[in-house]
Amino acid sequence: MLTDAQWDDAQRERDKVGRLSATIGLVLLGAQTPAAMWVADQLGHGGWRYVIAAAGALAVGLPLVVAIIRYSSRESAKTDGRLRHMSHQLNEAIMAAGEEAARRDSQAIRQKFESHLTNALDMAEGEREIFEVVERSMAVAVPEAKSELLLADNSHAHLVRSAAAGFDPGESGCPVDSPDHCPAARRAQVQIFADRDDLDACPKLRHRDADHASGVCIPVSIMGRTVGVIHSAHGSPRVPPEEQVGNLSTLAKLAGARIGLLRAMAESQLQASTDSLTGLMNRRSFEERLSEYRRTYRDMAVAMADVDHFKELNDTYGHETGDRALRMFARVLRESLRTDDLLCRFGGEEFAMAFPSCSAIDAARCLSKVHERIEEATSVSGLPLLSASYGVTEMTPHSDLVTVLGRADSALFTAKREGRNRVVVDPDLLTNDEVLADLPS
Repeated sequence: MLTDAQWDDAQRERDKVGRLSATIGLVLLGAQTPAAMWVADQLGHGGWRYVIAAAGALAVGLPLVVAIIRYSSRESAKTDGRLRHMSHQLNEAIMAAGEEAARRDSQAIRQKFESHLTNALDMAEGEREIFEVVERSMAVAVPEAKSELLLADNSHAHLVRSAAAGFDPGESGCPVDSPDHCPAARRAQVQIFADRDDLDACPKLRHRDADHASGVCIPVSIMGRTVGVIHSAHGSPRVPPEEQVGNLSTLAKLAGARIGLLRAMAESQLQASTDSLTGLMNRRSFEERLSEYRRTYRDMAVAMADVDHFKELNDTYGHETGDRALRMFARVLRESLRTDDLLCRFGGEEFAMAFPSCSAIDAARCLSKVHERIEEATSVSGLPLLSASYGVTEMTPHSDLVTVLGRADSALFTAKREGRNRVVVDPDLLTNDEVLADLPS
């Protein structure tokens, strides 16, 4: 690295050579003048003396002047070469400093983008909000391009546009339909296509319209698996700036990590709130949801169900057949109930249900239709014929949850005692024989 001291030393050396040359010239010229006059006095008289003195001075002084000039030129050339070398070093240092400053500025801008993006993704509570952040981020990272995020669906066989920036309403994007058909997703590497007419350009880019002359494709990984890609297409052939590619890569990495985290949390919560055998809510989740329903619905029917003779089924046909029977019964119940109705495996072969905005009588009529569906399902699945018993009651906003479930369970016990394979309504809700006669059994 060139320092100010080195530059000053070189300047002083050049000035020193100049002063030394001038001094030597003056001394030599001054010394040979008396000698030239003495020679002229010895050889000539009158005006010839001066001619002879001048000729002698010229004969002696000219070689001296030439020698001094050559010495001065040689030393000056050395000094100038050193100065040029130092100047070159100085220019290189300035250029390196400029490049370093530009790199640091670019890094600072990228770090700022990453910091803002991280904060925005941390505040996003669901995938829809994450996609909104991705759209805004793509518009910031490549404002002049058309960018989109494509993610695989649940089957991982198809790519679906999840976010887009720069497109007109209804405008289509990259036609790739599967992660296996996307070079970036398949290779799990960033792909840059400077010109769609290049020999090695992506075919999907080459077959798009004129607004997509070049493109960048960034793979998106969720929980270690490449499941999507960020496409960014530009209207003219070009190599995208490194900063833009870096920002898109950062966006792909952070968005994929955030989506993966939310999906892992959702899966964990689902596993904690569902029964692993039937896929229904478990008892704790059912009671929590039922408590929430009580704040929304004024009236609600609650029912308990129990598969008849389930222990005998297990003992006779084995636990695997028993598990198949429970899954089949859960499926028939789920298909028979409304979307807003709650259904859970309460424990063993016992199930609990809640029917918002529904009376116990209407809930009992709904459950009575399950008999026929169970017969159809068992005949198709090859299982032994099943039946179930049900107890139904009602819940009001002021009802105690434990008490309500106890009344439904009491009605279920009555159904068991009276011969099973029937629906029994809480007797406290029945007012006359006509209602009794309308109930299915």
